[in-house]
This record gives sequence, structure tokens and C-alpha cells, in this order.
Amino acid sequence: MSTTELNENPPTSPLPAVTTSAPRASRASLRGPALGLVVVFITQLMLVVDASIVNVALPDIQNELHFSPTDLSWVVTAYALAFGGLILLSGKIGSIVGARLALIVGVGVFIVASALGGFAPSPEILVAARILQGIGAAIAAPSTLVLLVANTTEGANRARAMSLFVLAAGSGGAIGLILGGILTTSFGWEWVMFVNVPIGILIIAGAALFLTETKRVPAKLDLGGAAVSTIGMVALVYAFTRAASHGWTDVQSIASFVIAAASLVGLIFIERKHSSPVVQLHFFSRMRTAAPLLGMLLVPAGMFGFFYFVTLFTQKVLGFDPLGTGLALLPFVGAMLITNELAPRYLLPRVGEKVVGVLGLSGMVVGLIWLGQMSASSTFLSGILGPAIVLGISAGLTFAPLTSIAMAQAPSDEVSAASSLVQGMQQLGGSVGVAVLTTVFIAVTATSGEARGISTSLLLGAAFPAAALVLFAIWGRRIPADGGGSGSGGPLGMH
Repeated sequence: MSTTELNENPPTSPLPAVTTSAPRASRASLRGPALGLVVVFITQLMLVVDASIVNVALPDIQNELHFSPTDLSWVVTAYALAFGGLILLSGKIGSIVGARLALIVGVGVFIVASALGGFAPSPEILVAARILQGIGAAIAAPSTLVLLVANTTEGANRARAMSLFVLAAGSGGAIGLILGGILTTSFGWEWVMFVNVPIGILIIAGAALFLTETKRVPAKLDLGGAAVSTIGMVALVYAFTRAASHGWTDVQSIASFVIAAASLVGLIFIERKHSSPVVQLHFFSRMRTAAPLLGMLLVPAGMFGFFYFVTLFTQKVLGFDPLGTGLALLPFVGAMLITNELAPRYLLPRVGEKVVGVLGLSGMVVGLIWLGQMSASSTFLSGILGPAIVLGISAGLTFAPLTSIAMAQAPSDEVSAASSLVQGMQQLGGSVGVAVLTTVFIAVTATSGEARGISTSLLLGAAFPAAALVLFAIWGRRIPADGGGSGSGGPLGMH
């Protein structure tokens, strides 16, 4: 799951606006812009859905393609790593070639990858397809909000479009879980991939016909920084995954950790020299500014683990089918959507971002510890329902303050870079979280069984939001009434 920032200032400026020639413009004259916005909403929905739709199909994928327990996590992390690694660069690509073209190219890559994944005969091909999906999503995702702004006018027109954008992104997690269950149960796991093909074709056609292109702005690409950061992320996740199956003294595991550390050093060196770096290092120069970004690394590490291991528990321990798993996770999604809608209106203005964030992070710790008490004799009602609701409320309380503060502290000319960095940190955190907790799962399962392995992983997963809680409690702050920076706003949920 990813976070979309609504107040992001797109890198393409000025943006063309869609206007009517006269106050009496007919409905037909508005049909093109309206259909263009539908294309934007469907694109955003598809990308959010794809972050959750695969989760409920994981046991079926494992059984049919013969994934090992450690390698299965790559179905989730491969997509997130490609998405998170390249989104730091792809916003600038959209600025150079135009947001509409970037969206069309990104969705085209996504379609090809989805078809390849559906036909995948082996684990290696499926993981490669998920990497390609992540690349396509990274190219397309930054363009959605840019095109929304470019194809609406200031005021009520844009406000209505923004509200629908929120609905599309916020409901994507729930739709993905249910749709994934329906498709997997009715037609097989392959259709969680195939379903993107006809939708993507319609998006490309609609974008070409109904969306206004944005102005192209020359920019210098930081290819070195993007390459080194992606290599480092992949090496780190591979190191944990390899260590889970081959031990911590394995040569490849150690070498991967070394590569990850060297990549971090290389990234710092490259970004200090580059005039337009993909990672603005000054965001990490003080804990005050680094804390919300580190929080966006740590929180998804726990939440991705929640989705991954609860999916395994419901199907492997409780015996649910994929549709049952999707429905079992609806209390979480419903609680998150309701809280995400109400908290910014009624709670944030009264007590501020720091208090709300601390409450949310505390709830995440409680929810994961509660889930960690599950056993082989647990049921949905006794083991999952209560913690899922607590985690949903906590997620709704947490992501808005973290994202708002991260965006508000960015200078006006770096809001787009900050938004990409927030999304990149989120994807990296989710990938590392699943990889780390998988090592725990494999070790405990070998001696105490699958149910105990899952519950122990979830219990230890509470350490991630606990660390974020400490950081935020010490260095979090309330955004001043004037915004205290260039941008603020709440996210829509994990992407």
C-alpha cells in the first residue's frame, strides 16, 4: 500500500487549465475534460489496487508456482522496490517529456508486465513481471496529480476533482482486497494480473483523447543517484531474504549487506555533487526534518508485514479462501477510511499533528502486539477482528500527520522532490519490513510451526512503529496555522 500527497506542487509549470469559451457552454463541451478526469481517477485506482490485490492470492501463487516461503515475499517486495526506487526519478522524467506522455508510457509498461505476470510459468518470471509493473507504476504515478491540476480550473471545479481523487485512492485498498479474492476464487490467481490489461488499454486511449498535455520543462536527470539508491534497496532486501534461508554467515548474504552499505555511501557522495539530486540530503541534516521521513520508512515496515502475514494466517491456518481473506481485512480498511476522513476535519485542527501522530503510532504498536498473541486455535473473531480495527484507526491517524509535516517543512521549490521521497521511503520501508519479518517467520516456523511463526513475526513487527513513535514523540511538531512551509495535507493511504 502507498501515500499520495494532495498538495504537491507539480514540477511542470505553468500548467494548462481547461476552460470553457462562454458561461453557456454546453454539456458536450465539458465532456472531454470530464472524461479526462475519469482517466486520471481510474489510473490512480488501478495503481493503488495493484498494491493490495496480489496479497490475497499469495497462497495460491505459492502452491501453483512452487515458491519457497522465503522467495514468496518477493512477489510483494519486487513491485515495491521498483516503484520506490524509480519514483524518485520519474517525476522529473514527466516534467521533461510531459505528464500525459509519461502516464501513457508508464501504463503501457504496466500492461505488458501484467500480461507477462499472468502467463508466468515460474517464480522467476513472476518476480520479473512484478519488477516491470513497479517500473511502469513509478513512471505513471507522479503524473496523475499533475494532470488533474492541468485539466481542471481553480476553485470548485478542482475541489470536486480532488475529492474524487481522494475517493479513488482511499478506496483502492479495499477494492483490491475484495477484487483479488473474487478473481482468485473464481478464475485463478493469474487474473489478479490479467485484470490490468483491459483497464490499462482504456486508460491509454482515454489519455490520448481527453487529457491536455502539460508544458515540457528541461531538467537534469540524476541517473547515478537513482541507480545507486535502487541497487542499495534491492541489495538490502535480498540480504535479509537470503539470510532467512541460508543463514547470517552465508557469503552472498554478507556481500549483499556490504553492497547495500556501499550504495548508501555512494548515494551520499553523488547527491552532494549533483545540481538536481533525487534525494535532497538536507532533509536528513537535522532530526527535526528527518524524523517524519524516517517514520514513513518505519510505519510501512510494520503495516506491510500486517497484510502479508494476516493473509497467510487466514488462508493457511484458518482455512479461508482468497475471497474470505479479502472480506476478513475489510474491518481494517473501513476503520482506516473513516478515520482518515474524520481526523483531518475534527481532530487535527484541535490538537495538532504531533498529538494525533503519537496516538496513531501508539495504536499501531498495540494492534500489532495484540495480533502477536494469535495461535493455531485462534479464530477470526478472537484473533484478528479487534486488532484489525485498532490498526485501521491507527493508520488513519498516523499517515496524515507524518506526511503533512514532511511536506510542510519542504521549501516551495522542493515540494515535488519531498513528495517523491515520502513515497520512496514508504515503499522501501514496506519492502525491508516484509524481508526482515520473513527471516523471523522462517526461523520460528522451523521449530514451532506456521501459526507461531506468523504470530511471532507480527509481534516483532511492532518494533517498527514503536521506533517511529519514539522519533515522532521527541522530534515531531505541530504545523503552524499558516502552514509553516510550502505544502501540507493528508495522504490517502498506503500505496
